[in-house]
Amino acid sequence: MANAASISSVFAPISHDMEAVDRAIHKHLASEVALINTIGAYIVSGGGKRLRPALLLLVAKALGFGGPQQHIMAAVIELIHTATLLHDDVVDESSMRRGRETSNALFGNSASVLVGDFLYSRAFQMMVSVGSLRILEILADATNVIAEGEVLQLLNMHDPEVDEQRYMQVIRFKTAKLFEAAARIGAVLAGAGEAIEESSAAAGRAIGTAFQLIDDLLDYSGNSAELGKNIGDDLREGKPTLPLIVAMQRSPAPDRELIEDAIRKGDTSALDAVMAVVHRCGAMDAVRDAARGEIEMAERAINRLPAGPAKQSLLDLCAYSLERTM
Repeated sequence: MANAASISSVFAPISHDMEAVDRAIHKHLASEVALINTIGAYIVSGGGKRLRPALLLLVAKALGFGGPQQHIMAAVIELIHTATLLHDDVVDESSMRRGRETSNALFGNSASVLVGDFLYSRAFQMMVSVGSLRILEILADATNVIAEGEVLQLLNMHDPEVDEQRYMQVIRFKTAKLFEAAARIGAVLAGAGEAIEESSAAAGRAIGTAFQLIDDLLDYSGNSAELGKNIGDDLREGKPTLPLIVAMQRSPAPDRELIEDAIRKGDTSALDAVMAVVHRCGAMDAVRDAARGEIEMAERAINRLPAGPAKQSLLDLCAYSLERTM
């Protein structure tokens, strides 16, 4: 496994393409409705790693594609992701993302949900312009699965009986599916055969799964300044993520009951005690090992792609996803 690279070095082979994607995003955000422009500009300019569009561009580049359609489709992926964030923050009642107030905290829940709907519909307008029924099929399927994942996560809230299988299903649906779609579209644009398309999709799915596993781990090991969100948000929302699931499996009854009660109540006053249990029982190492397993699967899939700077950046992205601290 490669050493972790900086995100800027990962993006180096596609730096000009990423600039083109940003231009496409800002161009297509324009609306005659002033509030849409305000909220859209606020959320899109709020940072973010742009990993999903980068994944599409890197796969396309690794397979020799350089057409302008990649910029439109990468922008579509980012708009879909941004729409899910707007909706997520309303559902989760989040107040901070990427070190700033969330859109719902600043503009209200109704405006955030409706602008999220606008971003979804604008994304579908943009993908029609590319003229690929196959890409429409991929993204229609992906957005439907993501919505299912959101509902599954809602059903899991405040339920300490959620097991690893149910948790992983939410990750595969809610987070990994868009990574998978991004990588698959990169291969489709390049006209790759079925085997390479499937390898690309498998790499995206595994990277997305590892990314979410590390995200859930950082909620019990990072700090708010680095993460750009409030530590303990997952517990406040009653999310039984893998660090808690493993801790409940490994801990004696008093510690297990502490975590179960905190999940049921969304009790952040118990955060320090819960974090102590999670660290003491080795749950953090178990989650990182699970993420490492996903990254190893991603690397095997990426190694089926042609050699070159873009392929190396995909491998570097694997290392970054595993070792990141924010």
